[in-house]
This record gives sequence, C-alpha cells and structure tokens, in this order.
Amino acid sequence: MLPDSLLVLERGWLSSNNIVFFEGEQAAVIDSGYLTHAAQTLALLAHALDGRRLTRLFNTHSHSDHIGGNAAVVQSFGCQVIVPSGIDAMIAEWDEEALLLSPLGQSAARFQHDATIAEGDQVELGGLVWNAIAVPGHDMDALAFHNSEQRILISGDALWRDGFGVIFSELLGHPDDAGGLKATRQTLDKLARLPIDVVIPGHGAPFVEVEDAFERAYQRLASFEQSSERLARHALKVMLAFALMERRQLPCNDLPAFLASLSFCQSVNVRYLGYDNEALADWLTRELIRAGTVRNEDGVLVAV
Repeated sequence: MLPDSLLVLERGWLSSNNIVFFEGEQAAVIDSGYLTHAAQTLALLAHALDGRRLTRLFNTHSHSDHIGGNAAVVQSFGCQVIVPSGIDAMIAEWDEEALLLSPLGQSAARFQHDATIAEGDQVELGGLVWNAIAVPGHDMDALAFHNSEQRILISGDALWRDGFGVIFSELLGHPDDAGGLKATRQTLDKLARLPIDVVIPGHGAPFVEVEDAFERAYQRLASFEQSSERLARHALKVMLAFALMERRQLPCNDLPAFLASLSFCQSVNVRYLGYDNEALADWLTRELIRAGTVRNEDGVLVAV
C-alpha cells in the first residue's frame, strides 16, 4: 500500500515512527525518535539506508519523541535538518519551556537546524511531491505532509488510528479563541477533506481505515470539548506513562516529589483537579495500573 521509495520504521510510543524516503544514492527521513532510543534509531536508519547517503531530516513538530534523536542523526550521517517554521526561534534558542521539555520532564539533545518549512510549501521526497499542511492542536506549529498522487498522508500526531496526541495547548492556558480544542477540530476538518487512502501516523502502523480513524478522532475530540477536566486527566496519565516508559521504573514513594517537579503537571492539577501531590500520585498510580500501563512490584512502579 506504500510506494517502494518509502519505508516506515514503526517504533512505539516512546519514539515516533521514522519515515525513510529513497532517492537513488541518497535518502531523506521524517522524525528521529526519542533521545534514549538514539542508538537504536541510528542502527535502524543505517540498515534501511544500505549505503545510501542521508541528506535531509524533516520534523513534523517539536516534541521530544520526534526531535530527540536529531543531534545523533546529524552527527552520524551529516544530514541537513528542516523544521516547521513556527518552531524556528524556540529551536535556535533551545527554549526548553516552549519545547515542553522541562515542563514534562523530558529530554532532547540540542541541535541546529539548517532550514524551515511552512504550510503551502512543497518538497520532493522519494520521487514524490509532498504538500506541507499546518495541523495545529497537539502542537500548535505542527506540519503534516500529503501526496495527492498516491493519496498518502504523513500525519505526525495530528491523526492516529485511534485518536491524536494530547492537546497540550488547551491545558497551557491559551485563550478560548486560539486554543487547542478549536484548532484540533479545524485540523481534522482540513485533513478530512483531502484525498487519502493511506495514513502514516507518528505512532502505530500505517493504516487504510481512514474514515473510521476520523470518526474515532472526532468522537474523542467531542468528549474533550464537553469536559476540560477529562482532557486534563487524560493528559496527566499520558505524561506519567511516557515518563515511566523512559525510566522503566519509579519507586511509589518518589512519585509525589516527581510530579511536584513538573510545572505542567502542577499547573494542570491546580487548574482542573485540585489534588495534593500525594493524592495525585495515588490517583495516577491506580489509573495506570487499571489501564495495564504499569504494575506495582513491591512499591515500585514498573512500565509494562
């Protein structure tokens, strides 16, 4: 269902997928995964390239699981880095607050970018012309890439098989008329109008059940539009699950202090939930255990 000039390296929920484009003796890639998976990213890319020269690395957006491996990829392959124009300054200045690194307790190695790409730009990858499309919501500066000839959408975290990425901007205190919920609906409306047969998401396998994916995404969005508290609870569960995927384990007694160290967690808790740190840790622990995301082994939370 994909052209021979395109290869998807499906990763997981800690590292985003890498999409490799073959261009004769050269190649390009979209997204580089998370920092702690950088060695695996390099090995996967080297195997996929099979002697080709990697010349360009594009990012769909600025979150750590998509840019975390950029520095390692550049050091290993000497490629150029092209980022969405909206994150130009925050990358150049390495603003860890704006990049949601320090607020979420995440990591990424600093890198320099060589160029930017914006909505309306076209780029040739793997012998196909791709249109850059602004997809704000999960990340207000994110881009997706669409090829109308093959009817393929590279969606990043704007559309998954069963939803989309956490709508952080809504929880960061943006005004209602510029918030993430409204932007997410506009993004889904924009993408739903495109001719799409295959979606390559930022996480999970490529899929052809496009209509069903949009239906699920709209349903999830509607549930968040009805309750900001529901969105807040979802975001905190995802945040902790991601942290545990990276760390693999965390003593239960350390969890309240860990949550207290994250400004995003504290802000969301104060605005929407009102737990003290111990109660918040207890609630999150119970929720993640119930979801099968972690297990409690003698007072230690272990990622499943």
